Amino acid sequence: MTESAQRPPTAEPTSSAAEPTSSAAEPTSSAGGPQSSASGRRAPARSAEEAYDQLRQEIYRGELMPNERLIEIELATRLQVSRAVVRTVLVRLGQDGLVVLTPNRGAHVRLVSEEEAVEILQVRAVLEALTARQAAQHATAREIAAIRRLLGRMARKLDADDLLGYSEGNAKLHAAIIAAARHETAARLITGLRAQLVRFQYRTILVPGRPAKSFEEHTAIVDAIAARDPDAAEAAMRRHLGYVESTLARTATAIRRRGGRPDPTRPG
Repeated sequence: MTESAQRPPTAEPTSSAAEPTSSAAEPTSSAGGPQSSASGRRAPARSAEEAYDQLRQEIYRGELMPNERLIEIELATRLQVSRAVVRTVLVRLGQDGLVVLTPNRGAHVRLVSEEEAVEILQVRAVLEALTARQAAQHATAREIAAIRRLLGRMARKLDADDLLGYSEGNAKLHAAIIAAARHETAARLITGLRAQLVRFQYRTILVPGRPAKSFEEHTAIVDAIAARDPDAAEAAMRRHLGYVESTLARTATAIRRRGGRPDPTRPG
């Protein structure tokens, strides 16, 4: 999870990078699935592969929320496929770690605990550090210029105290770095890990003092990539996601001490 700001209750979708909206947000793209519908979800699928891709992307974007039940007959109607296809798709999503299938009880979107979220961030730190290193080696001048423009937009959003806009830029920046790395395996794994952090994606950026620190960390990453310094880029990205991890761990501990109740003054 890159860090993201809390959306208003009526606009709960994923951050770009939505750390991406991209959930925030995420540096993920659809594998050639149908286009989005006016309601936010994409047009009905016509094949098993499209149905799988559509549901996976809805989980990635937070449109299907953790613990949400996945009812075969409803999915079959919406996706315009058979229930047998839906069952096959749910099994695949279960293998991806995105869905839990319980005998005689059906399926639901997997809920990740605070402890597991910290572990996922630890893994992401390794993978995204690799992409930062690769970006420093392989990014074109045009890609570096685009990454710098994204960082500049993040600065303007921060100056305007627009944490949602900053979060969207944050996700786009991470996505651009991953794309510039040209490491398809890392990109695919990062996308899957980010999808499991949907319920946490708005939490850390709201911690007092964190937005400015986050921007400093992103600046160090971009500067190292622009300087073609793989070691510095890798270290800067690892340091950044390490801070995100420790911040999330602290907020999770605070929530446990309150008996699992979120702080009403701190959404997300």
